[in-house]
Amino acid sequence: MTSCTNSEPVTVHVAFLPSAGMGHLNPCLRTAEQFLRHGCKVTLITPKPTVSLAESNLINRFCSSFPSSQLNQVDLNLIDVDPTQVNTNDPFWLHFETIRQSLQYHLPTILSSLSSPPLSAFIYDVSLISPLVPITEKLCFPSYIYFIAPARMFSFFAHLSVLSEKNPGVKPSSFIGGVVEIPGIAPIPRSSVPPLLLEPNSLFESIFMEDSPKLKKLSGIFINSFEELEPEALAALNNGRVVPGLPPVYPIGPLVPCEFEKVRSSPKTNSSTILKWLDGQPAGSVVYVCLGNRTQTRREQIKDMAQGLISCGYKFLWVVKLKIVDREDQEEELDDVLGNEVMKQVNEKGMAVKTWVDQMEILGHPSVGGFVNHGGWNSLVEGVWHGKPILSWAHDGDQKIASEVVKMNGVGIWPQVWGWGARDDVVKGEEIARAINEMMSNESLRNKAREMKEAARKAAGVGGSCEVIIKRQIEEWKKRIVQGI
Repeated sequence: MTSCTNSEPVTVHVAFLPSAGMGHLNPCLRTAEQFLRHGCKVTLITPKPTVSLAESNLINRFCSSFPSSQLNQVDLNLIDVDPTQVNTNDPFWLHFETIRQSLQYHLPTILSSLSSPPLSAFIYDVSLISPLVPITEKLCFPSYIYFIAPARMFSFFAHLSVLSEKNPGVKPSSFIGGVVEIPGIAPIPRSSVPPLLLEPNSLFESIFMEDSPKLKKLSGIFINSFEELEPEALAALNNGRVVPGLPPVYPIGPLVPCEFEKVRSSPKTNSSTILKWLDGQPAGSVVYVCLGNRTQTRREQIKDMAQGLISCGYKFLWVVKLKIVDREDQEEELDDVLGNEVMKQVNEKGMAVKTWVDQMEILGHPSVGGFVNHGGWNSLVEGVWHGKPILSWAHDGDQKIASEVVKMNGVGIWPQVWGWGARDDVVKGEEIARAINEMMSNESLRNKAREMKEAARKAAGVGGSCEVIIKRQIEEWKKRIVQGI
């Protein structure tokens, strides 16, 4: 470790606590990896059991990638929560609430025990703010959240507290009008607001409304973005326009998959077969379609999706999700849904797979010329990293707001008339084909995607903004250690 003014070694010790789901776990581990890379000791507190085997496997790979002297893993055993008392049928949202309710029982003891060396900071998932603020205030050390969506979405989340103060006792479904006006950023239409926030008494609404006013109690927010990608929102957040008195927002992106995330090629992953097929396609000729590791493609949409891909005129690699489980095997076969004749056409025009794929490997392949996705922020950032034009088809949650970001940047298109892919009317095959053609043939998109790729690589490179922010934060914590704060 580096030495301080009195020549005694100073070790920064940071604890991380993720929440449920790969979309929350991946950013947590990627952020932790940044601090490990710069010499910090990290303790990963993992809620057990996890929702999916994929989460457990990823945690194991992460922990085996670093020496025990640098990385410590501690289980947070969850209490039993009666599902009938939680207003959700989603296993991941149920797990969010289970984690929130479990924290008061075990976490204070865990955090107090992290004394070798003493804890310098605590970084946790955005969904855990309210139950953790009183714990961290009592223990008197800096606490931060990592935010899994774009800075534009965080602006909306933070500004909810301002809107709520102006409308005491009123639900968001009532006080959010046709457009949300947030100082410093382009207006957000009501149609882009996460649908669950507009459902009175949903668990999502409860968590957002409870947590937003407590953001000022944090020491800072780490976010997977960078200045060139979201200059407007980051400036508005950090100059106090969105919410006066908000703690600093640190853009430490782009956070892209690390070495520990790679899965060895096997018959299940089918990686070598996919890459061999891609190797046989001309440069920039393939449309890569993947609607996320949790996004289930509705049965009524599958056939139109297939027809759109068949008729778009481009080769395609289509990763199909037929049930809502992260990276786990699916029992139903695609041809059972499509029928033999349509499946034959799919196989003639492209490749459809149901297994997990190495998305970064695919996006980095020269034959891939465009990326159709669900507007998930992790996927969008990965598309930007590889400079691929994007067709964003928002399905739920914050994905319309994320889609707005890529559209405003000129790196992608977002067909707003498609609505929510998981909720609204089926998008017809001819519409899908038309949008794919627009994405693949638009030279302006391609040029802007290349420019943003260069900006992303610079931000994440040696001496880039991510490294500068991480090093500066570590130095601040070291000063606190030396001063005995």
